[in-house]
Amino acid sequence: MPIPKLSETIIKNNSSERSLNRAEDYYLGGNVTNAVLRGNMVQATVYGSQYEPYSVSLPFNPAGLTSGVFCTCPYDGDGWCKHIIATLFLCLREPESIEQGETLEDLLSRLNDAEIYELVEHLVNREPSLISAIELYVNSNAVSAPTNQLTKIHRQSAIDPAPFRRQVRDIFREAEDYSEYEYDEEDPITEEILELIQQAQEFSEHGDGKNSLVILEAITAGCVDDWDDVEEYVYDGSRITNALDEAWTEAILTAELTAEEEIDFQVLLEGWNDEWDCDFSMSLEALRQGWDYPPLQQILEGNLTGSGIWDVDAPDYARDLTLTRLQILDRQNRDKEYLYLAQAEGCIQQYLTMLARLGRIEESVKAAETEMTSVEEAFALVQILQEDGYSEEALKICQAGLNLPGNSTYKLAVCMSELADELGENEIALNAKIRIFEIEPSLTDYLLIQKLSGDSWSTLKSDLLANFTSEEDDIDTEAKVDIFLHEGLIEEAIAIVDTSYESELVHRVMTAAISHSPDWVIVNACERAESILNQMKSAEYDSAIKWLEKARAAYLQAGRNVEWSAYRDRLMELHSRKRKFMGLFKSSYLN
Repeated sequence: MPIPKLSETIIKNNSSERSLNRAEDYYLGGNVTNAVLRGNMVQATVYGSQYEPYSVSLPFNPAGLTSGVFCTCPYDGDGWCKHIIATLFLCLREPESIEQGETLEDLLSRLNDAEIYELVEHLVNREPSLISAIELYVNSNAVSAPTNQLTKIHRQSAIDPAPFRRQVRDIFREAEDYSEYEYDEEDPITEEILELIQQAQEFSEHGDGKNSLVILEAITAGCVDDWDDVEEYVYDGSRITNALDEAWTEAILTAELTAEEEIDFQVLLEGWNDEWDCDFSMSLEALRQGWDYPPLQQILEGNLTGSGIWDVDAPDYARDLTLTRLQILDRQNRDKEYLYLAQAEGCIQQYLTMLARLGRIEESVKAAETEMTSVEEAFALVQILQEDGYSEEALKICQAGLNLPGNSTYKLAVCMSELADELGENEIALNAKIRIFEIEPSLTDYLLIQKLSGDSWSTLKSDLLANFTSEEDDIDTEAKVDIFLHEGLIEEAIAIVDTSYESELVHRVMTAAISHSPDWVIVNACERAESILNQMKSAEYDSAIKWLEKARAAYLQAGRNVEWSAYRDRLMELHSRKRKFMGLFKSSYLN
């Protein structure tokens, strides 16, 4: 398997049920092609619903997939898209089909400096927009430093801010042109500005706050100067201003600023607050407090009095400011101070997971029993414990966290189920699968519950079906149909699809209902076929034929052969002038 620690559980935890099902179809249908392993990256082409295929990239390290998993499709739902999941299925189930490719380093090592220059020139000629990215790279001298480096990075010269300022101006100009000629309510600005802000944040992440501030000043000044020209094209300007405030906060707390620099940045931020009508409150507070703020210093030294940092009511951004400080402390390996601050400011998830990351497993589990307040906190801790091989402890946290409030109950229940199976805890596994079924029912989990429940299945089945059928809107229709058909509850399945527009589901129910309720099949199938014909939807005539095939089967099953012949003849006479339909009709076995 090319990707370390990849499993069905990891895929399921990061996917919606719908995406999983569609991805399974894509994988089984052979839609994933050209899968290549290049160093620590799997790349593949996935054919979807559009003519042009999508490109999937799966970067990984020894711990597994990294956060850079990417697909060129526009999916913006929960979890990974179906193209990513389908590629992961291929990696997991058919690793031998993935070709070994050369890395960029390998390819470039075969070229001399002149040839590399020619290659870059060739690529820019084919894609002129690359010149801007090259300019930004060259001017920023973006050489990554190790993330565990403790000393501050000193550069020979500051970054040239001009390319970033130009980039903002170009983004705004392109947005105006795009909106003038092609405006279709898309936001042509926000994502590109956010990408620029991310470039600044990468410097902060490597300890270079000073150059991050140079870039942020250029981006922010550019936005302020020209915002009035593009404001109408931006869906939600707060996404940009919030991202800038967060990036400024991180850069300020990363850089070692002189008193004069602090005043200069304060004047800038306050001026932008007034001119742009935005809110840089968090970054201004970061300037005011720095790291020497007495209440903060008390906490970092371990004096946890319970009052925290704020001597008055904490502002809305208080938690975000603390999380930024924790990120910086983590980069600098200041573990003790990290724990003190997380504990003092009620960042329970960060406190518990740091204890686990430091190998203080018993302490983290004990703290979790009294400190956890949400299922998200439990899930985050479980992931670390599970990855490090502490399955029993992880299962214990699952049980403690499953009834806490939050939006990750399903993912935690899946982890609990997997861990219980691994440890042979059948009763716990059963309870976990029942919880999974209650949240997101499926026939697969229904059958697993049946297998685990043994002699108690009869009673448990009654309870599951009672709760299942009482839910009208919150349960996936397909799951209901799957289970009702499995149990032979044809009338219940009919009630679900009687007025449904999901043709595939209706066909499935009709197939099962032909011998049980042929009259319903006849009426429903004929109505659907006649609706298509009466509205002259020629593109759907093949669907009308399929409905009529179901009607014919039901007529014959009921022994009403004569009625079918009469109905068929009337239909042919009524629609005899629809040549496309008649051609399909005569070539089918309906004739």
